Formats: sequence, C-alpha cells, structure tokens
Amino acid sequence: MPITQSAIKAHRQSLKKNAENNIVKKRLKNSVKEFIGYLSTDITKAQEFMPNVYKAIDKTAKRGILKKNSAARKKSRLMTKLNQALDTK
Repeated sequence: MPITQSAIKAHRQSLKKNAENNIVKKRLKNSVKEFIGYLSTDITKAQEFMPNVYKAIDKTAKRGILKKNSAARKKSRLMTKLNQALDTK
C-alpha cells in the first residue's frame, strides 16, 4: 500500500493509464482479429480493411504501448498473410 501522498497519486495515475492502454490494446487486437477473419472469407474486404489495421498498429506504437519494431513486425506479418492469401486466390 502506498503511504505518502505522492505514492498514492502515482498509483492512481498508473491505474488510469493502465485502463487507457488496455482499451487501445483491445482495439488493436479486435482489428487484427477482424482482418484475419476477412482473410479467410473475403480477400477484397481484407484489402480494404488493411489501412484500418495499420492505423491501429501505428497508434499503439505512437502511444508507447507497442515498441516501434514490434509494430513494424506486426504490420509486416499481416501484409505477408494478405499476400499469401492473394497468391492462393
């Protein structure tokens, strides 16, 4: 338990930031899942949805929730999946 006032405030702030970060992470995960779903059903819809996924990844990286290289790797892997789906089409 925090004892000093500054520790109490820091704990309160960390809980608030954690909640905001969880919302952004959840949004990213949902958009990636939606994109993967489109890959299996409708590839043209997946192509149209790709900028939304990139936007979500970039926002999480900008906020510091994902590291820059992790975001780049995630975008690369998703694009690779899209290209493989297009090749098998």
